[in-house]
Amino acid sequence: MSYGKMNTFIDIISIAPSKDADGFVTTGDHVVASVRAYKEDRHGNERWANMAAFSEATALFRFRKIPSVEVSPSLFIVCEEKRYRITSAENVRGRGMYVECLCELVERSVN
Repeated sequence: MSYGKMNTFIDIISIAPSKDADGFVTTGDHVVASVRAYKEDRHGNERWANMAAFSEATALFRFRKIPSVEVSPSLFIVCEEKRYRITSAENVRGRGMYVECLCELVERSVN
């Protein structure tokens, strides 16, 4: 994977509880990393048909492995003002160079 294909900027975030000045606990976003990634939306090609076990996945992100950051399904990816929940994160080809995440688009509710 070359840098030419990694042309989408993403933020990997975690939702962490924090206390405000009055002592109340609120949940907020904590940016774990900001990286460039390759993004592929779900469409009807053979590769997505073979990933039928992850039918809820709507996007695939592939980016370079970040030292000291463990990417897990408890994290979220923010890309182009959209939020994606990580469903699966795995090492590409077992080399430890790239991480591939299958993600589900999270629809925000209107208040």
